[in-house]
Amino acid sequence: MSYWLDVLALVYFFAVWALYSRITAHGFSGRKSLTSEMNLARTQWMATMATRELRMIDTSIMIGLQQGTGFFASTSILAIGGCFGLLNSSGRVLTLFHDLPFISDTTEQLFETKILGLLILFAYAFFKFAWSYRLFNYCSILIGSVPMARDRAPDDPQVVAGINRAAGINIQAGQHFNSGLRGIFFSIGYLGWFLHPVLFMITTTLVAFVLLRRQFFSKARDVLIRNADISGS
Repeated sequence: MSYWLDVLALVYFFAVWALYSRITAHGFSGRKSLTSEMNLARTQWMATMATRELRMIDTSIMIGLQQGTGFFASTSILAIGGCFGLLNSSGRVLTLFHDLPFISDTTEQLFETKILGLLILFAYAFFKFAWSYRLFNYCSILIGSVPMARDRAPDDPQVVAGINRAAGINIQAGQHFNSGLRGIFFSIGYLGWFLHPVLFMITTTLVAFVLLRRQFFSKARDVLIRNADISGS
C-alpha cells in the first residue's frame, strides 16, 4: 500500500506541475497571467529601444537579466552538489528521520531514489537557467543589430524584423528562466515526499496555489493590467 501511495503522490506532483504550466501559458478563467503581460512589455521595450541612438540603457538591463540568471544557475549547481552529499550520508540521515513522528516507513533504497529525483529537478533547473543565460546573450547581439527607427520609416521591414527577432529571443529567454524558477519552486513541494506521500501531495498543492495566485491574482499583475491601456493609448 505504501508503495502505491508513493507512486500516486509522484504522479500527482508531475500532473500538477504540467497543469500549472499549461494554465500559465493559456490563461485562467479568461485572465492573462503576469508572465504573458510581461512578454508584452518585453516587445514594447524592444520597440522603444529601436528609437534610441545610444543603447547603453538596454545593454545595462540585459546585463542585469544575465546576472540574475547566472546566480540561479550557480545556485542550482550548489544544490546538485548538496544532493550528492546527501546520497553519501543517506543511511545516517534516514536513521534521524526514523526518530521523527509522523514519518512514513522508508527503505534506504527508496530514500536514495527520492534524493535522485530531487537532484534531477535541480539539474533540470540548471539547464533551463543556462540556456536562458545564453539566449539573453544572443538578445544582446540582436539589440545591437536593430537599425535605428528614426533613420527609417516606422514600418520599415528591417526595423520591424529586427524588433521582432530581439523581442522573440528575449521572450524565449524569459520563458526558460521562468521554467527554471518553476523547477526550484516545485522542489520545495517535493521535499514533503521525504516525510510522507500525503504530505508530498499537500505541499505540491500549496506551491501550485501560491504560484497561481502570484500569476493571476497578485498586485503586480493588477498594476500591469491597470496601466496597459494607458501605455497603449
